[in-house]
Amino acid sequence: MGCGVTKQNQKQIKKASFSVPAMRAALLIQRWYRQYVARLEMRRRCTWNIFQSMEYAGEQNQIKLYKFFSYLMDHFTPASSERNLIAHIFRENEVCRDAEWERYFNYKNIEVPEFYSGPHLNFPLTATNATELVEAFRTKQQLHSRYVLQLLVETWKLLRILPNINHVSTCHSKEITICGDLHGHLEDLLLVFYKNGLPSMETPYVFNGDFVDRGKNSMEILLILFAFLLVYPNDVHLNRGNHEDHIVNLRYGFTKEVLGKYRVHGKKILKLLQKIYSWLPLASVIDQKVLILHGGISDTTDLDIIAKVDRHRYVSTLRPPKQRKSSAKNKQSDQDSWDEDNMTRRRVRSMTYSSPGVSRPEVQRHSLQTLSSQVEEELRERRRRAGFSLSHGDLHNSLSSDSDSDPGENLETDAEDWKQVVDMLWSDPMPIDGCVPNEVRGGGCYWGPDITREVLEKHNLQLLIRSHECKQEGYEFCHNRKVLTIFSASNYYEVGSNRGAYIRLGPDLVPHLIQYQASRSTRDLTLRQSVGRTERSALRALREQLFAHKSDLISAFQEFDPEQTGLISLNHWATAMESVLQLGLPWRMLRSQLVNHTQDGKLNYQSWFKELAIMEPNTQLAHTNLLETLYKHHSNLETIFRIIDTDNSGLISFEEFRQTWRLLSSHLQIDISDEAISDLAQSIDFNKDGSIDINEFMEAFRLVDRTQQERSNSTLSGVHPHLLQSEHPTKTLLVSASPHFV
Repeated sequence: MGCGVTKQNQKQIKKASFSVPAMRAALLIQRWYRQYVARLEMRRRCTWNIFQSMEYAGEQNQIKLYKFFSYLMDHFTPASSERNLIAHIFRENEVCRDAEWERYFNYKNIEVPEFYSGPHLNFPLTATNATELVEAFRTKQQLHSRYVLQLLVETWKLLRILPNINHVSTCHSKEITICGDLHGHLEDLLLVFYKNGLPSMETPYVFNGDFVDRGKNSMEILLILFAFLLVYPNDVHLNRGNHEDHIVNLRYGFTKEVLGKYRVHGKKILKLLQKIYSWLPLASVIDQKVLILHGGISDTTDLDIIAKVDRHRYVSTLRPPKQRKSSAKNKQSDQDSWDEDNMTRRRVRSMTYSSPGVSRPEVQRHSLQTLSSQVEEELRERRRRAGFSLSHGDLHNSLSSDSDSDPGENLETDAEDWKQVVDMLWSDPMPIDGCVPNEVRGGGCYWGPDITREVLEKHNLQLLIRSHECKQEGYEFCHNRKVLTIFSASNYYEVGSNRGAYIRLGPDLVPHLIQYQASRSTRDLTLRQSVGRTERSALRALREQLFAHKSDLISAFQEFDPEQTGLISLNHWATAMESVLQLGLPWRMLRSQLVNHTQDGKLNYQSWFKELAIMEPNTQLAHTNLLETLYKHHSNLETIFRIIDTDNSGLISFEEFRQTWRLLSSHLQIDISDEAISDLAQSIDFNKDGSIDINEFMEAFRLVDRTQQERSNSTLSGVHPHLLQSEHPTKTLLVSASPHFV
């Protein structure tokens, strides 16, 4: 008896004494790991913000440029050179009226050569044909232009009889698969088919727009989807996205892709695709409960109105409608009514309205509705047709009367219809209540949870599925899980930047999400390696933007340096960066990645530009002081280049180049003499043939990465100098070894 410690207690005490340090160590490791993961997540989010901000800034610039073109069309006389230069992009269907349609797109006279080894198609298509087409594209084969045109014509015929809103039903034996943006990523589509099965009566699909642009296989994706649509018209459903627009395609790569793969018949293919875009359905509804559309909704969204919209009128949804002008009196009355409506509307849309009091030089910010109300009397209109209500029996008769453009009638497109379509294709959700213009993209709106609730309750719906935004995990719920964003293009910004995903929806209407990563190399990377790789790519793209805005940044820095010491604080540096670039980035968090050296907390901004990236322009060109401006707007310049290259030859004359610059300088409100433009054109003409091709054009705005150039020079010493000149620090231009089938 006693209070002594037993041997068993001694063992427990000894064990406990050893476990205390071990527990402390485990907690320290756990804390360190959590901090490590948190830092990686912070870096990943910063990287994501860089990519997304630059993407949306590009879309905004595209819309501003198109507004400028609309201004020229609406306010310049028909004989003006500026108007004539871009007028053809607003006459999408002038060659497609009546009997000329079949004659213009005639594919029967195109011969398929004996040496052609690609897939052959027989019409009407069978499931075997569609499957063989998938396999051919998987092995990098190309479909002959005869089959391409025939497939597109048959697709156009089918789309004309489809309604604006497809109504889809589930049953107890099957699920419906919903895919988001693919953006030319063929490997993602093939992976979805591998995991989920090819489209069939047992495996129906809804593809939610943005099939094209950015990726390199947009044409292949369209042909696959159209083939399965023809084979299974009741089980494959295609919604239009904001990139199914020929104006958007000029900037984001699809136009270039088609002309590169089909040099002889590329122009006809693009013209036919304009028609197809305008006939794609706008939405799908599953079991009367789930609404699927590309972008989103607004406080004025009405599915009853959308169901009746003449969707084929909007060959480009960026083009505002024109109002009827029966008389001067009615014209003034209509304008007064429209102004009153503007004052009472709950919100405005960024692509439709702008702030009042804008002076004429700021043409890119004009309200497109205001501009459209002032269109000249001589502008013709296109007649109304509700083609979506046609039956199969009426289709043949309607083909010969497809007159999208009729010079004898006035355009009667309803502005409200247009706004409904724009909001469906361009809008994004936001976490707070309300509905405001989407100033970030430049089109559509931001809508909140209250708008979601109102629209769903109004139409007795329970879920809205949309796409339009890249998400890191491939999907994202918001608005109390009433809105689901689905994005199917993995590695969208960079390899490892995001996953892709698709939805399987059964009769219970509960979405089941499947994620994937198309790149095998990404699956082998650790989290740190994946974040680091994506971060380097984002910072490289950001540094290019910094160089392109060098003069503006220096001016902004100098405002914080009145004594001209060449030094500013890091806080002032961050403020100036955002004021110039307006990307909405966390500059204070990014300064450790962008600023290497400081002096007592101060930044020498002149030295910083030299250290920053190693990038500098091609100094062989004349007027090097203009290169910064030219590089800053190189996407706009390439867009204008492709617009004025009406024959799609890839060449423009010096005079056309001067006209290109006049358009850009008018848009940007910068002055430059004709002599300077001529000197610049001659300096860009590297091979001195008197014209400028697309390679020479883009070479004028190349930034050279010194370290990459040194590395390339050591490994590519045997390559022709012109090919070395075409190298871009972030992407490779041109060069395709595959054959081109007219």
